[in-house]
Amino acid sequence: MNQRLRKIIFIALLVAQGVVIGLVENMIPYPFSFAPGAKLGLANLITIIAIFTMPKKDSFLLVWMRLILTTLLGGTLSTFLYSMSGALLSYFGMLLVKGLGPKRVSIIGISATGGFMHNVGQLVPASFIAQSWTVMLYLPVLSFLGILSGIAIGIAANYLLQRVATLRQFQTEYEAKTKIKWQINEKK
Repeated sequence: MNQRLRKIIFIALLVAQGVVIGLVENMIPYPFSFAPGAKLGLANLITIIAIFTMPKKDSFLLVWMRLILTTLLGGTLSTFLYSMSGALLSYFGMLLVKGLGPKRVSIIGISATGGFMHNVGQLVPASFIAQSWTVMLYLPVLSFLGILSGIAIGIAANYLLQRVATLRQFQTEYEAKTKIKWQINEKK
């Protein structure tokens, strides 16, 4: 199969999975009554996988496509605003931390960073809309939940990258291009 076509199909499949996960998660009642609006962020699993299996340009495209399609299929302009600011800050934060390299940080640590940054990215526009920085008082609770969720998503991503042959193949090809190997514990 043509490499370009193979890459487009891979991106499309990940976008579709991210959209479905995001829409299903939107239907789940909020599990944290003490933190209204807090969600698990399961669709970020796809972003983590993208960061480790494709170039930045392609993973950035994936994030935008997932945001736009999820909003068109089940969101509003305000959900797009919050999702976009959270997703973009999370994405760039994860790329920044990933730049530290595999000797300093793990996939799980990168994902936890994403969980934290996503909440910061959502609270900043909420503060502007509310015209009050008191919204940021919600940050400690959301940060704790975001980091826990990020750890869980990082564990899931690590597991999938080790166990799913297609993901392993794309990751191996990407690591060969970047000359940075992230997976230390290979499947035995």
